[in-house]
Amino acid sequence: MSDVDAYVHDVTELGPDDGGGFLVTFPDLPGVIGIGETIEQAIVDGRQALFAGLDAFKAVDREPPAAGASRAAARPA
Repeated sequence: MSDVDAYVHDVTELGPDDGGGFLVTFPDLPGVIGIGETIEQAIVDGRQALFAGLDAFKAVDREPPAAGASRAAARPA
């Protein structure tokens, strides 16, 4: 399995219209998110989702996206 710690995450504070709290996303794995009332809770939830997402790739015998691939593609040449 891939090194989970190699996948970076982004934290976004959710406004009152979105229910408040925090959202964690992983740019290399769209759709893998975590939510929580605190940043720490959101990161823990996000890491659980990341483990599940990486396990899903393994279950269908596919390589997950490389850690850092989305950020490398976003850099200007």
